[in-house]
Amino acid sequence: MCVCVRKPGYDSSLTDAQWAVVEPLLPRAHPSVGGRPRVHSRRLVVDTISYVLASGCAWRSAPRDLAPWTTAYRVFAAWTADGTWQRVRDVLRDRVRERDGRDPQPSAASLDSQSVKTSEGGERIGYDAGKRVRGRKRHVLVDTLGLILGVAVGSASVQDRPGARRILTGIRRAFPLPELVWADGGYVNSEDATLVDWARRQEKAEIVAVPRNADVAGFQVLPRRWVAERTFGWLTRCRRLTRDYERKTARAEAMIQFAMIRLMAARLADEHIEPRGPIETEAARRLAEDLKD
Repeated sequence: MCVCVRKPGYDSSLTDAQWAVVEPLLPRAHPSVGGRPRVHSRRLVVDTISYVLASGCAWRSAPRDLAPWTTAYRVFAAWTADGTWQRVRDVLRDRVRERDGRDPQPSAASLDSQSVKTSEGGERIGYDAGKRVRGRKRHVLVDTLGLILGVAVGSASVQDRPGARRILTGIRRAFPLPELVWADGGYVNSEDATLVDWARRQEKAEIVAVPRNADVAGFQVLPRRWVAERTFGWLTRCRRLTRDYERKTARAEAMIQFAMIRLMAARLADEHIEPRGPIETEAARRLAEDLKD
């Protein structure tokens, strides 16, 4: 039994309503025989992880009135290793889809990648010559609401097609319904249809390229693909994700999953934490248009 007292939270802390959504899905600690009671509650530990994610600070710089950084990091690493973050993410995604009147199983998905700089050493660090970024590349597969179905982090030097194969492997077992996967030209190369053929044969999924307009310079909002771009925008509102600070890619993936958990918990608690502004208004309009198609 925990003997701690709930301490005042920060803006990054989960509200009572959000915690009520997340808490039943988290592992419960099993007290060891003859061991002392837990000093820090799971909620305080989660609030500490949330503070690090939202503020972008180092673990050692977490405020003293939260859980000790060593405790928070140990729990974060343990829940990464046993798949807790992924399980919680999947449960909350199904609930969000059901609340929006959708089938929990998505029928289409969008695939995209993002190259980010790393702050220091670690595994799988490379150079993306196209983006001129030394660091890692994040591949995300999202449904039509922008909720993450899968995430894979690897070296920035790895091309999009190997990253797509990694994230799409086993998609048919996890999500029986998706038949269409929208992606950019980096995933679908007319000179090399290996990935398209593999996805069609192995995962029964059709990868469809959404090409850019060569006559338009600069950033373009592309049909279908903008959903994944918006998800990257949601993620990088968390300062920890503007760069990759993790030494291990598994923990980099876990930070992304936890960011999505916070967002979905807020939605289920009717406390939206994503910003509202011209970009979000335009995204909502485009989503309504896509749903009519």
